[in-house]
Amino acid sequence: MDNNIEKLKQTIIRQVNSESSRLKALAVRIHDNPEPGLQEYKACEWLTQFLTEQSFTLERGICDMPTAFRAVYGKGKPAVGLLAEYDALPGLGHACGHNLICTIAIGAAIAAKAAVDRYGGSIIVIGTPAEENYGGKIVMARKGAFTNLDAAMLVHPDVVDIAAVPAIACQQMNVEFFGKAAHASSNPAAGINALDAMILSFNNINALRQHIQSTARIHGIITDGGRAANIVPDHCAGEFYVRAADDASLDELLQKVLNCFISAGLATGARIEYKPDPLRYASMTSNMTLARLYVDNMKAIGREVSLFESKIPLNVGSTDMGNVSQVTAAIHPMVAIAPKGISPHSPEFAAAAASETGLNGMCDAAKAVAMTVVDLLCNAETMKKVREEFKQTRLQENK
Repeated sequence: MDNNIEKLKQTIIRQVNSESSRLKALAVRIHDNPEPGLQEYKACEWLTQFLTEQSFTLERGICDMPTAFRAVYGKGKPAVGLLAEYDALPGLGHACGHNLICTIAIGAAIAAKAAVDRYGGSIIVIGTPAEENYGGKIVMARKGAFTNLDAAMLVHPDVVDIAAVPAIACQQMNVEFFGKAAHASSNPAAGINALDAMILSFNNINALRQHIQSTARIHGIITDGGRAANIVPDHCAGEFYVRAADDASLDELLQKVLNCFISAGLATGARIEYKPDPLRYASMTSNMTLARLYVDNMKAIGREVSLFESKIPLNVGSTDMGNVSQVTAAIHPMVAIAPKGISPHSPEFAAAAASETGLNGMCDAAKAVAMTVVDLLCNAETMKKVREEFKQTRLQENK
């Protein structure tokens, strides 16, 4: 490695170390004040204030989302995006560690300013609200928030250290059945049971499970099952998530699941209304050139990171970072903050997100991301490889 680049990376490590107390305090503050998606007003204010103090040019409320923001240091190309999430889970707080995601982005951006000052280009921190249960980046991607980026990075807390993390496509389905109310004892023949149609749908889906790919997922709840036990339910509603390895597989599976509902409606006589959610989580396409840079930089600070898992694991989920990866070269690494066996979206993981191990993991990830920014800004050939891989991947996916 060029000696000047090595010296710059050491400067970045020292910069994160010098800011670590403030970054940790910010992460804990956000952790102690959890806000659900689209209501992250405190977190947004604290994050943007931090960036403003560091000479970033700030734009709030981008993409018509009050808690979204864009903060820029430098100008021109390459433009490297560092993405921040800061929404919490209802009832569980920061059980997905988003308080660390945003402080990783902030810490990396501040440390990487030195690379911009030396080599040019720009760092763009993009605050992305409501990853959980809404998919804020899906909306932002449609509105062009990531179009002009040459690369984008977001590091997510987990129980493993992996650079290129798979994430599967996901579509929410909202289904309603409409029947006919009647007295359930004295005149049941006059009724049409909407709840029976929904229960039969679940049974149909359970029969389908044997014949879907191991990475596919179908799960749902009944949100309205009737008004009283002695009334034939004339309305029943459910919310479902359908997931598959990629968009094409998801389209095929969605039709099969829809058939489960349609057949249940035909069998019971209940009328069905189906409303697909307009926001679809796309599958994640990791840029392997970018991922290898991240791995090398994590190893340089003494943290062992796997490049990728050899196959999609059975416990894979979905993220709106997948939609970003369809627009620009992107990675979504995982940084371990808790032992294996502790599940994200649990009280134990929420505690880990404010633990010393979690906060140290946040600082390590911030260093590696900032060092990866150095690699992109200092070497035009490296940046070219990242762009070319993205173009070739998109061509293959669109065939």
